[in-house]
Amino acid sequence: MSTPLTSPRRRAVVLLSGGLDSATTLAIARDAGFDCYCLSLDYGQRHRIELDAAARVAKALGASEHRVLHVALGEFGGSALTDNAIAVPVDGVQPGIPVTYVPARNTIMLSLALAWAEVLESRDIFVGVNAVDYSGYPDCRPEYIAAFETMARLATRAGVEGETLSIHAPLIDLSKAEIIRRGSALGVDYGKTVSCYQADEWGRACGVCDSCRLRREGFSALGLSDPTPYVIGTQEA
Repeated sequence: MSTPLTSPRRRAVVLLSGGLDSATTLAIARDAGFDCYCLSLDYGQRHRIELDAAARVAKALGASEHRVLHVALGEFGGSALTDNAIAVPVDGVQPGIPVTYVPARNTIMLSLALAWAEVLESRDIFVGVNAVDYSGYPDCRPEYIAAFETMARLATRAGVEGETLSIHAPLIDLSKAEIIRRGSALGVDYGKTVSCYQADEWGRACGVCDSCRLRREGFSALGLSDPTPYVIGTQEA
């Protein structure tokens, strides 16, 4: 799917949400020798506090640049993350595609990353999608990433001129515990990240949404304490 990560100091665009997975992905890209240009999206998500976390992570991990683009996906609604009338599920991960799925979000994010990559003359995009410990999103699967990579090579000047464009998804086959282990070895401070789908204005997590449950289980599997602050009465800080 992707080319070997061996060329030093190439530019890469890294999609950075501010959560655990994207922070780990940035650390992996940096460790592979890339100059990292981080892109975050303010799409009207209820947990916009994650954007503050993205800024912290980008600075801590030495990103060359961090940009936040505004795309009002909330105008369409259709997701618990963009429509306050739809409750975030708190009863555990269930089969099927949950209401926290944001239609076309990853496609939009990757397309914007691809546009910036062309301007930067970058041939590498990193995204922290995961097909193991995830909530059933269709745009987190290996076949989706492979299809987008094929499209990118067909739809860009660089691709038409024979350049190899790669979409790197280094976490796609890892469990949450494996992701945390990898990131910890690379110096990621997970206390700077926000994973919760409904974190409050101080970044405190609810402890019961799918994202919180998966994160907590990952730390627990490693015998580690999750540095995320949780809302009092829901989960210990």
